[in-house]
Amino acid sequence: MSACVPARADSARTKHVHPPHSPPPGGSRRFRVAGADVSAAVAVFLIALPLSLGIALATGAPLQAGLVAAAVGGIVAGRIGGCPLQVSGPAAGLTVVTADLIQRYGWRTTCAITVLAGLAQLGLGCLRVARSALAVSPAIVHGMLAGIGVTIAVAQLHIVLGGTPQSSVPDNLVALPAQLANLHPADLAVSVLTLTLLLLWPRIPGRAGQVLGRLPAALIAVAGATAVAALTGLILPKVDLPSWSSHALAALPDGPVLGLVAAVLTTTLVCSVQSLLGAVAVDKLVAARPAQAGHVKRSDLDRELLGQGAANIVSGSLGGLPVAGVAVRSSANVAAGAVSRNSTMLHGVLVVIAALLLVPALELIPLASLAALVMAVGLKMVSLNHIRTVTRHREVLVYAVTTGGVVFLGVLEGVALGIAVAVGVALHRLTRTRITHHEAGGVHHVHVRGQLTFLAVPRLSRLLHQVPQGADAVVELDGSFMDHAAYETLQDWQKTHTAQGGSVDISGRRPGTRISEPAETEGCRCRPWTPWRNHQCDRPPAAPPPGTDRQATTGGPRGRSRSGPVGKGPGTASGTAAAETAVHKTTGGTTAPATGPSTPGAPGAPGTPGTPDGPARSARPAGGELARGISAFHRNTAPLMRRELARLAREGQQPSQLFLTCADSRVVTSMITSSGPGDLFVVRNVGNFVPLPGQESGDDSVAAAIEYAVDVLKVRSLTVCGHSGCGAMQALLGAGHAGPGDRGTPLQRWLRHGLPSLDRVHADADAGSDAADHTGSRPRPRPRLAGRGIADAAEQLCLANVVQQLEHLRAHASVARALRSGDLELHGMYFDVGEAQSYLLAQDAEGGVFELVPGIDLTA
Repeated sequence: MSACVPARADSARTKHVHPPHSPPPGGSRRFRVAGADVSAAVAVFLIALPLSLGIALATGAPLQAGLVAAAVGGIVAGRIGGCPLQVSGPAAGLTVVTADLIQRYGWRTTCAITVLAGLAQLGLGCLRVARSALAVSPAIVHGMLAGIGVTIAVAQLHIVLGGTPQSSVPDNLVALPAQLANLHPADLAVSVLTLTLLLLWPRIPGRAGQVLGRLPAALIAVAGATAVAALTGLILPKVDLPSWSSHALAALPDGPVLGLVAAVLTTTLVCSVQSLLGAVAVDKLVAARPAQAGHVKRSDLDRELLGQGAANIVSGSLGGLPVAGVAVRSSANVAAGAVSRNSTMLHGVLVVIAALLLVPALELIPLASLAALVMAVGLKMVSLNHIRTVTRHREVLVYAVTTGGVVFLGVLEGVALGIAVAVGVALHRLTRTRITHHEAGGVHHVHVRGQLTFLAVPRLSRLLHQVPQGADAVVELDGSFMDHAAYETLQDWQKTHTAQGGSVDISGRRPGTRISEPAETEGCRCRPWTPWRNHQCDRPPAAPPPGTDRQATTGGPRGRSRSGPVGKGPGTASGTAAAETAVHKTTGGTTAPATGPSTPGAPGAPGTPGTPDGPARSARPAGGELARGISAFHRNTAPLMRRELARLAREGQQPSQLFLTCADSRVVTSMITSSGPGDLFVVRNVGNFVPLPGQESGDDSVAAAIEYAVDVLKVRSLTVCGHSGCGAMQALLGAGHAGPGDRGTPLQRWLRHGLPSLDRVHADADAGSDAADHTGSRPRPRPRLAGRGIADAAEQLCLANVVQQLEHLRAHASVARALRSGDLELHGMYFDVGEAQSYLLAQDAEGGVFELVPGIDLTA
C-alpha cells in the first residue's frame, strides 16, 4: 500500500490535534541531556583539564587562561558553532603564536588581539568564505602543525629538565647542552613518570586493560605523577592559580599598528584553518560510526566560523587563551558516543566547576608533569602518516619548507613560504610536459605526457615534423587539458601529414577534444571505452530499408557508453568493468527480461504500456561497434594490462569470491566492487536466481558453477547481488512466469525459480499475515534498507529475493560443507543503480537489514 493512501476509509475525518506543519501546542519541552552526551562530556573534561593547564604553561600565560578558554570553547563555540561534536578550547597549534604575542606585547594586549581575531572570524563567517579556507594545501597545514609541534617539544624539554625555555627554537637548541649539564633530578623523574604512564596506560593487556582504558591516559599520567610527587615529598615547581579576583582581563592594544594587524591576521588564520579542518575530520569520524550511534547533521562551516569567532571574543574579553577546534578532544567526544552539542557544552560547564572548586587539588600538579604532557602532544603533531601521505602525492617539498619556516622564522612566515612553494610546484606541474618520439614496426609514435599548453607547442611542433612524409603516425595524448594553441598546431600538422599520403591516429583524448573523426563515426564525439560522464551521442538517423516504418528504425539519443568510471585510466579495474559491460550489451544482456506477448507486466516487453523500448540502436551493425571496441582495447588497454594478464595466464585463476548477480547490463561487477581480472568468479543470470537442488529443470549451470567455485577454486566468500529496477522482479510481480503444469517459454520457465521469493514477500510477519512460503515455514518480517524506506514493490521483492537465494545456496551440498567447516562466508548485496550505492545484508538482523556501505578514505 502506498504511503500516500489513507489506511482507513474514514481517515479523512480524523481530527488534527494541531494544524499540520506546526509545532504541537502546550508549554515548552523540558531540557534533557542524553546519557551518551553526559558520559562523553565527562570523558572530554578529564582530557581537557590537564591539557588546558599544560598549554597555558607552554605559552607563558596565566594558568587560569587555559581554563577560561576551555570553558568558553565548550559553552560558546559548542552552542553557536556549526559542528555539533567538535570540542573547542586552547589548542596546541596556537601555542607558538600565543607565546610570541605574549613575549612581544604582554598578556593583556594578547587578550585584545584574541578579541580582534574573533571579530575577524565573525566577518569571514558572515561573508561565507569558510569553504575557501579548505583550498589551502593539506601539505601546508600538516607542515604548519609539524613545525608548531617541534617548537613546543623543544621548548617544553627545558622545563622537563628543570630549566626555563628560551624565546625561539634556535635559542633553545643552543641552550640545551648547558641545560643537560645542569639537570634537576626531581623534575626529570616526574616527567619520565608522566611520559611512561602516558605511553603504557593504553597498552594494558587483557580485560583489566579494557576497563582501565576508559580513563584517559593524559589524566592518569598527570594524576599519577602528582600523587607520587606528593607522597615522596619532592620539592619542585607546581601549578600556581592566583585568586580569580586578581585575574587579568583584556586591555586596549598597545604596540605598532602593522605589528598588531599581522598578529590579528596570524591568529585568525591559524584558529580558522585548524577549526575548519577539524570540523571536516569530525564529519568523517561521525560518518564511520555505526548507524545505531544516532544521526548527527553534517557541519555548517560558515556557522562554525561564527561560533569560533564568538568564542574568541568572549575568551579574550575574560582573559582567556585563543580558542580553536581541538582534534584530541573532538576525537574523544565522537568515540565516547556523543550525539549532540550538549556534550561539548556540558564539558565546558564541568571545566567551570573544576576551576572554582578544585583549585587546591590543581595546585598540587607539578609543572614538569604538565610540560611532559604538552611535549608528548607536540611530538604527536609530527605525524608519520601525514609525511607518508604528502610523499605519496609528491608534496614533501611543500611540507618540509613549511615546517622549517615555522620552526626557524615563525608561523605566519612559515605558512607564507609554504604557500609560495605550493604555487611554484603547481605551476611546474602545469608547464611540465614530456613529449617523446620513437618508431616501432614502421609506425611513428609521438607520446605527450602532461598538460598540452602553448608553452609546449615548440617542442610538440619539432617532434611532429620529425615524422617522415607519408609515414603512419600515432599521437598519444596522456593529459587532461589542451589549450587552443596546441589544438591548432596538432590539427594543422594532421591535415598536412594526411594530405601528403600519411595516416594519423590520435588516441588517449578526452571527450570533447576531437581533432577529426573517421567517416564511420561522423556526428559522434565518443570513442569506445571513453569515460561514461557526458557520453551522450546524437547520431544522424540512418535511412530505413525500403518498406520499413521509419519510426520503428529511427532512434533517439544513445545510452551510456561502455566504459569505466570517470577518473580511471585503461588497464585499471574500470577498464575491465567497461569490457564486461560491453560484452553484455552486445550479447543481449538484459536490463529487463524481454518477454513475449503472453508475459504481461514485464518491462521491456514490446507493446507494454508506459514502458519505453530502451535506447534506440544505431543503424550500423553491432559487429562494427564490437570490432572498434576490440581495436581500441588492443591499442590503449592491452599494453598496460599485458603483464598482469600474462601472470594470470601462468598462475591460473585464483579468485577469492564467487559473485552471483543479474544479467542486467547496468550492473558492472568489477566497477561496483573495485576488482580486477582474476578477483571475482562471476555467475550471471536473469534475476540472480539459485535454483534449489533437484529443481533445475534440466539447467545445471548455476549448480555446476557453485560446485566448481567452492570445491575446486576454494573461494572464501559467496555473494548474491540484486539491483534496483530489475526486470525479472517486475515480471514476477506481473505474473510473467509460467504457471504450474504450463511449459511456457524458456524465460517464463526460468522465472518460476523466483516464486519462493514472491512467497517470502507475501509472508509478512509484521503485518500479522497468516501466509507462509512454499515450504510451510512461519511468517517472517520483510527485508528492509537501513536509512531509507522501500521505493516500491519491485524493490521489496528484490531484497527478499537476495535473502531467499542465500537460503537456496545453503541447500547445496558443497556450500553446506564449506559453511560447516568455516571455510566460506555468505553475503547478500543490493545495488541501487540510480544512486550508485551498495548495501550489504547484516548477518544478525531479524528479517534482513541491508546497510549502506560507508565511504572510506583510502589515503589516510
